[in-house]
Amino acid sequence: MSRRRLAAWSVALPLMVAGSQVAHVLAYRLVYPQMPVRLHALLVTGHGYMARLPLVFAACAAIELIAFVTAVVGSLRRRAAPPVPAWAFGLLPPLGFAVQEFLERWLSGALFPWWMVLQPTFRIGLLLQLPFGLAAYLVARLLLRAVDEVGRALADEANLGPASGEQPGWSVSATWMPRISLLGAHTGRGPPAAAAAIFGCAV
Repeated sequence: MSRRRLAAWSVALPLMVAGSQVAHVLAYRLVYPQMPVRLHALLVTGHGYMARLPLVFAACAAIELIAFVTAVVGSLRRRAAPPVPAWAFGLLPPLGFAVQEFLERWLSGALFPWWMVLQPTFRIGLLLQLPFGLAAYLVARLLLRAVDEVGRALADEANLGPASGEQPGWSVSATWMPRISLLGAHTGRGPPAAAAAIFGCAV
């Protein structure tokens, strides 16, 4: 994978992860609107780690910022980041959500939790991945476009100089002026030729 494509994916992946987790939380809020019931369902199904989701979002924001700056630096070298394909935003978040739901129940003690697909939280959460994936796609395109604009502006600012064929206003024209040496014209006796001419005119 080229550096340009890697920079584009580095911008897109944190958005996918954040959107998928928001859809995950929203699915349980919709299915279990009462907080005590929802907390019990989360603990039973291995979702106790969701109390640490703010740390996940903070990590995604930090990675996104680093990826944005890195992409801008790459854009300064006239290497525009290619867009991440749209199918990735429609496929990876639902796939990640399904794997996450499976691992949550498997790590909480279930032998092979195939029955998770029958639960309403799984179906609603899977459907919510699509609009949040679309939102992540739009934000990623906006950020990559901003990367190109910022990189182009900085590159133009760095390369700004006088136009071709024009002299800058502060330049000094160096012209060689021969110095007339009065002594150089003096040969033999008598006054120098220049001095004699001056005195002759005076007479």
